[in-house]
Amino acid sequence: MAASIPWTIKHAAPGRSNHATKATTEPALVRWSLIAVAVVFLGAFLLLPLGVVFGSAFEKGFRFYINSLSEPDALAAIKLTLIATGIAVPMNLIFGVAAAWAIGKFDFIGKSVLITLIDLPFSVSPVVSGLIYVLLFGLQGLMGPWLIAHDIRIIFAVPGIVLATIFVTFPFVARELLPMMQAQGNDEEEAALTLGANGWQTFFRVTVPNVKWALLYGVILCNARAMGEFGAVSVVSGHIRGLTNTMPLHIEILYNDYQFVAAFAVASLLALLALLTLVVKGIVEWKTRQQLAEQATASGETRQ
Repeated sequence: MAASIPWTIKHAAPGRSNHATKATTEPALVRWSLIAVAVVFLGAFLLLPLGVVFGSAFEKGFRFYINSLSEPDALAAIKLTLIATGIAVPMNLIFGVAAAWAIGKFDFIGKSVLITLIDLPFSVSPVVSGLIYVLLFGLQGLMGPWLIAHDIRIIFAVPGIVLATIFVTFPFVARELLPMMQAQGNDEEEAALTLGANGWQTFFRVTVPNVKWALLYGVILCNARAMGEFGAVSVVSGHIRGLTNTMPLHIEILYNDYQFVAAFAVASLLALLALLTLVVKGIVEWKTRQQLAEQATASGETRQ
């Protein structure tokens, strides 16, 4: 009886392994069919539109392309987009780090309410969020008369565009940092405090290095959304050429004026920024996965 057990294991194990392999491996036809569907989908909905954008942008030659980007209204739109993005991203960076740190590291009353408020821009239409600012700061809005009396312009001016951009982009940094901070716990921070570090030293030398790649990833997503935002900015801008038009709004105006090649020229610049964002995003994702793997390995070694 004792001799029959090894024989049974020896001959039964390969059979079980083969059945398990067959159960988890799809036939080659299925695999290649799924790959073909994915390639066709990407080609039809991503690569083909990109090809149309760049092909149409250079339809009248390189000189016309440069002239379309260097004319005054286009330069003003590019400048305003950079200004709005340059203000919104750092402010959302500060808010996102503070919110993720508070939620991930501490327990307090109203924690669930704060998480809900962070997710609010994801559930509210950008057009509705822009309308909210009009109802607050517009001529007939809640604070409109007071702002007019003090000669302060928010709606149909740069401040309104910046506020709308901040609102639609502020969840990105916080939402990328929060899972990472919650997963790490407080052990390293508590150890640093025990060794004599103060709060700021603990934050900059322990907390931030542990989440740096997730932080950069959130900033990239926030930047991409800020540059391409259309709905909320469209409501509060007033579409004043050379003053309150961002790049997406300028593209819309050119297209509606039947200046198709110029519109595609400006659109190609946004597309280039989007492609650059995707490249940086891929690098950061790879670095983030490496960091998580190293942390998992270190945690396993510590437990052993």
